[in-house]
Amino acid sequence: MIRIASLSHAAFAAIMIALGILGLVKGDFSQVWAPVPKGVLARAVLVYLCAFISLASGIGLLWQRAAALAARVLLACLLFWLLLFRVPYIFRTPGVETFWSGSATAVMAAGAWVLYAWFAAGKGLRIARALYGLALIPLGLAHFIYLQNTVRLVPRWLPWHQFWAYFTGYALIAAGAAVLIGVFARLAAALSALEIGMFTLLVWVPIMAAGSKDPYQWSETIVPAALTAGAWVVADSYRGMPWLAVNKR
Repeated sequence: MIRIASLSHAAFAAIMIALGILGLVKGDFSQVWAPVPKGVLARAVLVYLCAFISLASGIGLLWQRAAALAARVLLACLLFWLLLFRVPYIFRTPGVETFWSGSATAVMAAGAWVLYAWFAAGKGLRIARALYGLALIPLGLAHFIYLQNTVRLVPRWLPWHQFWAYFTGYALIAAGAAVLIGVFARLAAALSALEIGMFTLLVWVPIMAAGSKDPYQWSETIVPAALTAGAWVVADSYRGMPWLAVNKR
């Protein structure tokens, strides 16, 4: 029997299915799992393993009897990936690319953790939210480090391109801090999910609608879509809490 707890749950599952299909079609890591160093043992096997886990867990999340197991397996894999391939490289080669990929994995892990808590009556919502809050800060900092690239992504019809680059960067950092300290956390999580979703809608959807033939742009689009789904799930975890609650992480 199909079980959908919320629209965010359905969107997260759909993204995981899309990631699995993309990985199988490309025969390479989808952007959420990449980058993985070329010298990693059994790298080719890992490519298809990640694609299979994405596809199977996405389908499982929509199936009532399998949802808890799918969330548990996906969470374990994402945390393993974060600890094995993201955190060590952040310390070895600190930079925007390593921080960005680590943050993307952390947002997806936070979303999977929330789903696991929902379906398996498990604990850990506070840790999941803290992980999400930590992930938002490097995403915001990237706006300033790559300011000109961020400015170029602002839609042409919007005025004050540099203002929007700064504003969105500061907004993500502020949201991350609010989630971490538990001050207006529900509002911060919702607004950050909205910002990431608007970025996907206003930047990447028009690029694809324009008929881009660049395979990189097509695969890159899945990253903000995945971030949107993960952020949406975390924001949904605050349902029932006051919007302006303090110390309610």
